[in-house]
Amino acid sequence: MAAPVLEVSDLHVGYGKVEALHGVNLTVGAGRIVTVIGPNGAGKSTMLNAIADALPAGGTLRGRISLLGHDMSGVPIESRVARGMCLVPEKRELFATMTVEDNLLLGSYRRYKAREKNYADQMDVVFDLFPRLKERRRQDTGTLSGGERQMLAIGRALMARPQLLMLDEPSLGLAPLIVKEIFHIIVRLRQSGVAILLVEQNARAALQVADYAYVLETGEIALEGPASELANDPKVIDTYLGLAKKTA
Repeated sequence: MAAPVLEVSDLHVGYGKVEALHGVNLTVGAGRIVTVIGPNGAGKSTMLNAIADALPAGGTLRGRISLLGHDMSGVPIESRVARGMCLVPEKRELFATMTVEDNLLLGSYRRYKAREKNYADQMDVVFDLFPRLKERRRQDTGTLSGGERQMLAIGRALMARPQLLMLDEPSLGLAPLIVKEIFHIIVRLRQSGVAILLVEQNARAALQVADYAYVLETGEIALEGPASELANDPKVIDTYLGLAKKTA
């Protein structure tokens, strides 16, 4: 049996005397969407940053993070990207004065640096997923809408040909129709075989597209199971989905 793409075991993250994550365990298999939902301040973004080796200064970590069966202890963020891990952060962190196409090419910089002749070969894949980016390829990124910037952030990560794509709040600040489009694209990405770890405040949308789900509360996994089961769990309905789910 193939090793999971990502396996996190007994993950603890602290800042000084304050522990933000307490013994988190999770697994993401190939071609699977795994979501982590929970309230603000639960530690969801901290978890993603710890997995990617992107914790702020002063953050400490213990536990085991395994990518494709290899222990990532001591492996810096650049090497994790080289091994197939990509994080799309909540703030997107795009370069506003650069064109859409140049932002995308930055996503393949590691492959260019490694002298891969076909380092930009994902550009057509990205443009197929996001036709609007193709239309705006020569525009400065600062002129894009919020939804287009989110598409660009995901597209830039895909340029590195990741085996694990981690998305931090991809629906944040977007109109409902754009959120629906973004999640439709996430499902298409799963069909391509990419493993996806999705951290999301919009629990309803996340549970609709995910295969498996974890509920993170105050730094601990409070609940886990197939996403379809959690979507019908009374506690999840009451806390995250609201009365609309009960009457749906």
